[in-house]
Amino acid sequence: MKPFLPLLLVAAAPQAASAPAPVPVLTARVVHRYPHDPQAFTEGLLWRDGALYESVGMEGRSEVRRVQLATGKVTARAHIPAAEFGEGLASWGGQLISLTWHGGVAHRWDARTLKAVGGGHYVGEGWGLTNDGRELIHSDGSSTLRFLDPATLRVARTVTVTIQGRPVTQVNELEWVDGQLFANIWHQPFLIRIDPADGHVTAIVDLRPIVARVKVSDPEAVANGIAWDAGARRLFVTGKLWPDLFEIALEPAH
Repeated sequence: MKPFLPLLLVAAAPQAASAPAPVPVLTARVVHRYPHDPQAFTEGLLWRDGALYESVGMEGRSEVRRVQLATGKVTARAHIPAAEFGEGLASWGGQLISLTWHGGVAHRWDARTLKAVGGGHYVGEGWGLTNDGRELIHSDGSSTLRFLDPATLRVARTVTVTIQGRPVTQVNELEWVDGQLFANIWHQPFLIRIDPADGHVTAIVDLRPIVARVKVSDPEAVANGIAWDAGARRLFVTGKLWPDLFEIALEPAH
């Protein structure tokens, strides 16, 4: 959504004395570059038990995968019904929970075997999904984040994502990192870091140099996919139809 780019840049610019403080900008330094399936329409990404797990979208092609980091090889997969468009993915206990874009359908998978172990329904469209250790956090493409009961998927509370008081829409893939939320913004080469208590954006991560390195021509091959390896403190990003996945380190912009 084109209006969001100027909003980000304005939020990051020096402000007049009476204006809100600028939002810090972080650069994404590439630590390692790994292969990624260029046919994967990446919707959700996470790290668990020494592997990446990825939700891949598009009707007839949607699935949840276990992926070997070093090679990009798919070592296990669970197929989502052909009529459904797979979206966000989160880990919870011994399960993975994946959303569908439309219909409010959630699937539950055994994290070890990727066998289906149930499902459920939730409110709104499915875009991104993560967890904070207590609740699931769901984005639907608007500025609203919903905090869900992991057992019932009922909404416990909501927050509005804002930059300097203005709502941010197109919030997509989510990841919980050290008490803060990171999010992709659909069709934008930036991540935002969000305070989960009230939804305000605490930093902007500039992915433009990484997007330029990928050199994909499909207009839907946008940055999407964030995974955090808490044990080794590694942050990964990729995109829809990208041939690469990147481990990045966040540093202040100069």
